[in-house]
Amino acid sequence: MKNISILGATGSIGRNTLDLIQRERDKLKVVGLTGANNIRLLAESAIKFNADIVATSNDNKFHDLKEMLSGHQVEVCAGINGVLEVASRQVDWVMSSIVGSAGLLPGLKALEAGANLALANKESMVAAGPIMKRAAEAQGVKLIPVDSEHSAISQVIRGEERDSLSKIIITASGGAFRNLTISELIDVTPEQASKHPNWNMGQRITIDSASLFNKALEVIEAKEFFGLKASEIEVLIHPQSLVHAIACFCDGGMKAHIGPSDMRHAIAYALYEEKRFNLPLEEVDLSKVGTLDFEKPDLLKYPALKLGFDVLEQGGLAGAAFNAAKEEALDNFLDHKLSFLGMADVVRATMDELSSKNQLSSEVELEAVIDIDRQARLIAKIFVDKF
Repeated sequence: MKNISILGATGSIGRNTLDLIQRERDKLKVVGLTGANNIRLLAESAIKFNADIVATSNDNKFHDLKEMLSGHQVEVCAGINGVLEVASRQVDWVMSSIVGSAGLLPGLKALEAGANLALANKESMVAAGPIMKRAAEAQGVKLIPVDSEHSAISQVIRGEERDSLSKIIITASGGAFRNLTISELIDVTPEQASKHPNWNMGQRITIDSASLFNKALEVIEAKEFFGLKASEIEVLIHPQSLVHAIACFCDGGMKAHIGPSDMRHAIAYALYEEKRFNLPLEEVDLSKVGTLDFEKPDLLKYPALKLGFDVLEQGGLAGAAFNAAKEEALDNFLDHKLSFLGMADVVRATMDELSSKNQLSSEVELEAVIDIDRQARLIAKIFVDKF
């Protein structure tokens, strides 16, 4: 029996993970679950899967969750300490799908407790990739990518020699506004940006997809996961969202990963630790698809992507600062205090401010990451009023 915990069980990744576990209940045991505000779903999942421990990150929801689980043998926790308690339980495998920088400490705690970590929380690698890799290596456990692009990269380079790899291409759908001009993006609303043409995802990641901030994070994540240089990573707009990554080799050959726009593929590949699992997903019928389109992204239209590559060149704490400023900018866009294009302006100004003070060149240690995260958010708040 494989013991499992899911950090972020009520989000789309968490729900899809539970869907896969349901199909293998005789082999997989759910130990711990965490969520935030959707405590009804959290409680229902805890009961359905007979979890041992459950935590809501919202302290104010503790009593409601406790009441919903009354009569069931489930330990109930709340707040960051509750989430960390779930993450530290001894299990074989943990899905880390908490959104944003809030997922860093729980994911790190799971690694330190000796679990193989399936990482859907890209911000952990963006802000603290070296820390995450050191923790996995120290415990002798696996750090497995769950983002569709990074899962695809791991599949197309598997069995290949690193020296033979010339570059990796990751694709971007272009999001909801790929056909709009720069001038048309000025008046885009959060409600419009929350609708993705291909994927069913949470609101924040959907908006990040529309701005290509999500792809900028994935570029940084690719560098951290696979040891790639900026010159070895390319991004192409691919509206069909069927080709997720392409490996290019020194002999001119290329290997592409093609699959449906369904996260259960990447989740299952991580769940079975990079082995195939029979899934209820239809193969892509290329005869019906007909044409696969690719184009280079316009960096004037998608300035966030350029910022992501700038982070690769800077190194150090740039990833942590970039992610924190991006989260702050997104919060203000959602609150209608910042325009869609203004998000990139705020992040750029924040990065320039920190760089001018030589505050991004420090070694990536946990205390330094937490400190630069705090500083970047404070500076970003100041710049929100200027854009």
